[in-house]
Amino acid sequence: MTSHTSSRRLKSLTALCAALAIGACTSPHSLLKSHAGAGDPTTQALRSRVKTIVVIYAENRAFDNLYGNFPGAGGLRDVVDAAGHPLPAYVPQRDRDGSVLAKLPQTWGGVTAAGYQPVVTQAQSGGLPNAPFSIEHAFTGQSTVTLSTQVVTRDLYHRFYEHQMQIDGGKNDGYAAWSDSGGLTMGHYDYSRSALYALARKYVLADHFFQGAFGGSFLNHQYLICACAPEYPNADTAAAKPSLTVLDSDAGHLLPRLTVAKGSPASALDGPPKFVKSGNIAPADYFGDGKFHAVNTMQPAYQPSGNAPARGGAPDYADPNNSTTLPPQSGPTIGDRLSAKNVAWTWYAGSWDAAIADGRQPAARMRKVIYAPTTPAGSPDFQPHHQPFNYYSRFDPEAHADQRAEHLKDYDGLIADIGAGRLPPVVFYKPQGNLNQHPGYASVADGDAHIADLVAKLQAGPQWKDMVIVITYDEYGGAWDHVAPPKGDLLGPGARIPAIVISPFARMGTVDHTQYDTASILRLFTRRFDLAILPGIAARDRALEEHAEAPMGDLTNALDLTPRP
Repeated sequence: MTSHTSSRRLKSLTALCAALAIGACTSPHSLLKSHAGAGDPTTQALRSRVKTIVVIYAENRAFDNLYGNFPGAGGLRDVVDAAGHPLPAYVPQRDRDGSVLAKLPQTWGGVTAAGYQPVVTQAQSGGLPNAPFSIEHAFTGQSTVTLSTQVVTRDLYHRFYEHQMQIDGGKNDGYAAWSDSGGLTMGHYDYSRSALYALARKYVLADHFFQGAFGGSFLNHQYLICACAPEYPNADTAAAKPSLTVLDSDAGHLLPRLTVAKGSPASALDGPPKFVKSGNIAPADYFGDGKFHAVNTMQPAYQPSGNAPARGGAPDYADPNNSTTLPPQSGPTIGDRLSAKNVAWTWYAGSWDAAIADGRQPAARMRKVIYAPTTPAGSPDFQPHHQPFNYYSRFDPEAHADQRAEHLKDYDGLIADIGAGRLPPVVFYKPQGNLNQHPGYASVADGDAHIADLVAKLQAGPQWKDMVIVITYDEYGGAWDHVAPPKGDLLGPGARIPAIVISPFARMGTVDHTQYDTASILRLFTRRFDLAILPGIAARDRALEEHAEAPMGDLTNALDLTPRP
């Protein structure tokens, strides 16, 4: 652990303890438990003053990728000078044999997404120094093209085990070696003229917020609602034959490292890596509970799903014999905890109603909403694996149609509820694909404009005066960040991602250095609504404590809840 990282974690722990006015920083788990009652002033103020919490969940951006130049934040200035040259603190990217790369690999397949203009080809992406670089300008000399946040770049690996190989125990020096995109992983934007950047300047930017789980969107959406990895019972003998990951082992102990296939390029400069099997299911008992867990993208058993109905089957259900259909889940979620306390909540999603209709079509018909159209920035490009509650038996379309109608709604419903002042106390919003900022099929700029417009609508609504809005991202999207994630449990946390807290109660114009992860949102709900703690949150707290890491905050450090005259 570097002295910089140690200092950061010590400051984070000290700040959190001071802000919560506790007598001693004992275990993070007991710290969270202490907030379950209403005895401390912050909890009292939170419960009396905050009436509505809105979570806006965007896609696939690391902190340095968008906010690396943010004033007062731990950003790129820590590792490069004003001209972009590496400082001694920069940890260079290493090749697959552990040696320092003399330069970054080409961006395999080209920088810009296929079918999108302008074009920066693979050949035009080579020769970059081993350092972070400006996506806008790094390729101009070779291609004559200056890119912008309007451009859709190619997608990058963001998978569970590849991510851990990229993090490399906290050195963050394996991104170029273990990415399928090569050098693009080291790119970043000047985001300072964007609407969300302006909101971050006005309100609060959290610069030590980490994605809850390693890897990609599917797992981190699950982590957002359950702080867990979904189960796939008997995955090794299931008739659907889901894909099981092949890992290296040491004395019979599985390592978080994919087994490299024969013929895989020895150097990152020669091509992307190849693995024996980077599957969707972790090996048996990887997490020590004797179960199989899904860690990469699987599809819900209910429509809308990426898998069509079975031939002759009920239209509301995905084909259960498809290898990527996840059996319905039944574990506890934050929705269950809220409902147990009679706290109303809703998950709103862009194009939800259209996607249901699209998903119910026979398998032979072409989808026009779900993962469609396939052209970059094509609308709506609904992503079913971004809808975590739809994986749960509580929302079975036939057995629990009432629960679906109550809790899973379309973006149009969100806009109507904002205007009418009838938002529930807890709101989740997931933009549709072309507006979520995901590389490969969406631009940064389109999502920025959409989310900023939604914030403006919320601020103009009658519930704004008692509201907290949290804008964050599901995960890093394969992009490098220089800050080491804290050591937690076998699920995460992963890379640092942006988070903005917008509220009349925000500590205006500040950067919050408190350590957070995705489940900090759940911690905020737990404290505000006096909920039972989810098992995954307690497990993360114990793991942080075992590794002598600072506890995760619950976002109250970003708020000033002191009553005003």
